[in-house]
Amino acid sequence: MSPRRSYDQYCSAARALDVVGDRWTLLIVRELLAGPRRYTDLHADLPGVSTDVLASRLKDMERDGLTTRRRLPPPGAAYVYELTARGRELLPVVQALGEWGASALGERRAQDAVRAHWFALPLLRGLAGESGLVEVRLEEGEFHLWAGAVDGPVYGDGPAPQEPDARLAFDEETCAAVSRGELSLRDAVREGRVEVLGDGALAKELREG
Repeated sequence: MSPRRSYDQYCSAARALDVVGDRWTLLIVRELLAGPRRYTDLHADLPGVSTDVLASRLKDMERDGLTTRRRLPPPGAAYVYELTARGRELLPVVQALGEWGASALGERRAQDAVRAHWFALPLLRGLAGESGLVEVRLEEGEFHLWAGAVDGPVYGDGPAPQEPDARLAFDEETCAAVSRGELSLRDAVREGRVEVLGDGALAKELREG
C-alpha cells in the first residue's frame, strides 16, 4: 500500500483531494454506487485501468475508509468491494462532476468506451425530487436505478430486481442529449422521445408532467 500523498494545506478541498484526487478513484466510486462488485467486474467496467493501478486504488480507498472488502458466502465465495457510509457520501460529488462536465461531453468519439449504466447518474439528476425503482432500456443495454434512494445502491446492471415503478426506453441520440444537459428528461418525455411504461405513480407522473 503506497503512503498517502498530501497537499499539506489546511483547506477542506485539499484534504478531500488528498483522498479522492488520484486518477481512477472517483470512477471506482461511480462503479461501487451500484453496490458490491467483484474485482473482475470492476476491471471490466473501467476500461483503460491497469490491474496494478486498480488494486492499488482499492487498497488506498479501503485504508481511507471509503470502501470495505468482504467474502461472499458459498456458493459465491468471492471477494467483493463496497462503499462505506463515508464513501457513499461521494454520490453528490460524482453527480456534480458529471453535471459540470456535461457540456464537455460532445459527440461520442470512436475510441470512447461506453457502458449502459454510465447513464444512470445523469438520469438520476433528471429524476431529482422523485422516488421509486426505474428500469431503463438503451441500445447499449439495460440498467435500473432507485430515484430518491437514501442508502444502499443507487443503480444496477440489467433489468429491475422487482416490478419497477416505471420503465423508460431511450434511443441513443436522446440519451446522449439528456446526458449532455441539452434536453431534460421531462422534455424528452413530453416530446415523445422517451417511452414511459408502467402503472406506478412515478410512471404516471412522468407521462403527465
